[in-house]
Amino acid sequence: MTDSTAPTPTPASPASLRPVVDAALAARLRAAFTAAEFTADGCLDLLGAAAYAALARSETVPALRATGGGSPRETLLRLFLLQRPVSRAAAEAAGLPVQQCLTDGWLTADDPDGPSGEGELRATVDIRPYANDIYVHDGHDGHADGTADASADGTADEPGDAWIVSDLGCSVGGAGGIGSVGGVPRAELVLGVGGASTTLANITVRRPARRVLDLGTGSGVQALHAARHAASVTATDVNPRALHFTRLTAALSGLDSIETRQGSLFEPVPGETFDLVVSNPPFVISPGGRFTYRDGGLPGDELCRRLVAGAGRRLEPGGYCQLLANWQHVRGEDWRARLSGWIAGTGCDAWVVQREVQDVFQYAELWLRDGGDHRQDRAEYDARYQEWLDAFEAAKVEGVGFGWITLRRAPEGREPVVVAEEWPHPVEQPLGPEIERWFGRQDFLREHDDAGLLAVHYRLADEVVQEQIGVPGAEDPEHVVLRQNRGMRRATKVDTVGAGFAGACDGSLPAGGILDAIAHLVGEPPALLRDRAPEQIRLLVEQGFLIPPA
Repeated sequence: MTDSTAPTPTPASPASLRPVVDAALAARLRAAFTAAEFTADGCLDLLGAAAYAALARSETVPALRATGGGSPRETLLRLFLLQRPVSRAAAEAAGLPVQQCLTDGWLTADDPDGPSGEGELRATVDIRPYANDIYVHDGHDGHADGTADASADGTADEPGDAWIVSDLGCSVGGAGGIGSVGGVPRAELVLGVGGASTTLANITVRRPARRVLDLGTGSGVQALHAARHAASVTATDVNPRALHFTRLTAALSGLDSIETRQGSLFEPVPGETFDLVVSNPPFVISPGGRFTYRDGGLPGDELCRRLVAGAGRRLEPGGYCQLLANWQHVRGEDWRARLSGWIAGTGCDAWVVQREVQDVFQYAELWLRDGGDHRQDRAEYDARYQEWLDAFEAAKVEGVGFGWITLRRAPEGREPVVVAEEWPHPVEQPLGPEIERWFGRQDFLREHDDAGLLAVHYRLADEVVQEQIGVPGAEDPEHVVLRQNRGMRRATKVDTVGAGFAGACDGSLPAGGILDAIAHLVGEPPALLRDRAPEQIRLLVEQGFLIPPA
């Protein structure tokens, strides 16, 4: 997905739009995969955790050692995930309709006069079994307003397995490495599941929805997740091959609620609004637009800025937009102010979390390696490296931040809340429920002045522990730390009064009453504690240590 002013791929040739999207054949493949347990759970059971984890490092030898028995599951795993040739007899024994797969382009046959003497089969695409949290709607569920039905935990109906289709060598566990696809320009390659797509899926707020937009869909990972809880999903991309692969992914996974449209940013959905917009955009800040799947093709972080700036108009009241992004750290400018500038005027509350920062050298080297430039002539590599550094120097960029941005259409007539923070520490996954609670807490804080805060009956969040820091043997700690084991897994310093207050919050008494009792115990005037407590209460509520009543 790129902006229309950026270079776009030439129209895809019919030969590049293979395999053919055929719902009937996809159903037969799905049945074969299911019968052989060529599923996410089935592959994990077969390979074991260690060999399965090795696939994420593009190491296939452990998986090859575990798949030599010739069972249908082993055959399918070798063929579609490890991209190794198999015999026609083995493919047919695994339940594949081989001749139709050859005709429609899922498989190709080697020379029958080759070493095996029978003509081995190879996959033309990477097919990765995906975690079975994609929910298939049977057409009989939902509400009158068109939203999908959901259970108490936010999921809908019964789970069904899914499969992600991508170019060979372009999925985690691909054997050949990105760029190994013959005959397909690198700029048009379609990637499968990776760390970024998994991160976005884990942070996305999952609520019953009428309409979801997956902007820059790639192979359709986010669209599959959205199909769990939305009546309809619109998947867009500037790359026609990406849209084709999304249709393959949806057909193979048995989903018919995903519509695809070609175009950049919000151009394919003029005037339309959504309950949720998700985007794993081509956020790489590079000098040019060599690769559609990663490079925005606009100067600096302009593509991400435009996406954020345009999101508010595309959201229904209370709707969310969630995306991954890179942003520049410009000399003399606070990165938080830069991101706040993107959000200003959108009418959205926003939570920006910076997870990592790289200096310009680390950043350039990372994406030069991604592009395979380190395997080229040294002089050519050095010239490209210089090109990246020249672009950063001209823009006064000293580093690049990576993180996630969540926007929510603010309540009508309320001043939007914008928080940008750095949090490189481990968090609980999936984080989507905590992100939704964070915005709910912002609504609560916006609606309560200091006096109102003291009248509320709070409850201490689950799995909060207290740590006392001080010299061994000392009577009193130097300070007390409250630490969460859920959500963002935050830690915050409090004094002994604050710790006592938090510990007493069990929902039975208002905050003011607890403070009055503590004041009596420590011999302080109650009014003094009431005056200074609201600031700390706001912090503890915002960070999720104290839970106000629903």
